[in-house]
Amino acid sequence: MGFKMGIVGLPNVGKSTLFNALTRTAAAQAANFPFCTIEPNVGEVAVPDARLDKLAAIAKSKQIIPTRMTFVDIAGLVKGASKGEGLGNQFLANIRECDAIAHVLRCFEDGDVTHVEGRVDPVADAETIETELMLADLESIERRLQNLSRKVRGGDKEAVDQVRLLEAAQAALNDGRPARTVEVAAEDARAWRMLQLLTTKPVLYVCNVEESAAASGNAQSARVAEMAKAQGNSAVVISAKIEEEISQLDPEEAEMFLGEMGLEEAGLDRLIRAGYALLHLQTYFTVGPKEARAWTIPQGTLAPQAAGVIHGDFEKGFIRAETIAYDDFVSLNGETGAKEAGKMRVEGKGYTVQDGDVLHFLFNT
Repeated sequence: MGFKMGIVGLPNVGKSTLFNALTRTAAAQAANFPFCTIEPNVGEVAVPDARLDKLAAIAKSKQIIPTRMTFVDIAGLVKGASKGEGLGNQFLANIRECDAIAHVLRCFEDGDVTHVEGRVDPVADAETIETELMLADLESIERRLQNLSRKVRGGDKEAVDQVRLLEAAQAALNDGRPARTVEVAAEDARAWRMLQLLTTKPVLYVCNVEESAAASGNAQSARVAEMAKAQGNSAVVISAKIEEEISQLDPEEAEMFLGEMGLEEAGLDRLIRAGYALLHLQTYFTVGPKEARAWTIPQGTLAPQAAGVIHGDFEKGFIRAETIAYDDFVSLNGETGAKEAGKMRVEGKGYTVQDGDVLHFLFNT
């Protein structure tokens, strides 16, 4: 599995420019007017991981297949979106389908680019979007509670549990807090996710700064970082203009350009890494002469479920996993060297897969 991240923000903050850069496509029109993105654009990008290239070189793999990440460019929201203002409701529905929200905030001054509110204040912009999502959740909860009342009176246990969770979310929202601040018991986690409330989505603030501030940020991005820390969220600094330029270059040119700008890596790498951390994801690898491939799983995934990411039959018929840690695979020059050094382990159904594991699954058909 990869994961799906919705790119949201007020109009003219650089969402579509960032999307174009990330997906290396002009599918999302970037223009200086609100609502230039009428349909949500969806793009898949390969997740960069230098470990995969190294593994493929050692195993002489013919093909390299990275794991993938999906970005959804969602049209600019405005104040009142929860009540249908602008292009509100249809885009709120698109957010529900995402695993996380990348909230792009304008942290640059540019008189040629109109701000929908007539000023540059990323913290206020963040509050505007959060408020709209909270209002949309409250409306959704009220509607659902009404629909569940008859089932509750009839003693439907599932409905009673849903009402309990919805009322917990409602209490937080009425208190001015997003639903993600609610502490949910482990046994309720699945039912909580099924509620698909907008404000349960993890948020990553993307500070879109001017090119000169791409390496160190600016005063506005510092304010956002402080806000994110207070909320328990995270923030990354990116110059969408730089990312768009990089996306048009070949790898060697891109590396030189990054060096000239004082950047160690592209914003895509930082954004994906922050997204992985946000969703508690990790990567394992399958490696052989035919292909070297990366697979994304949640942290804490057991071996059979990790195998199921490749194919459901692998999970159903799981017998064991032959496991080599990434560092051992590299330092011992591949599978044979790892075996000879006793670094290949045989793990059963109770094994928790670690980030960077090189795995070979044995299963019954």
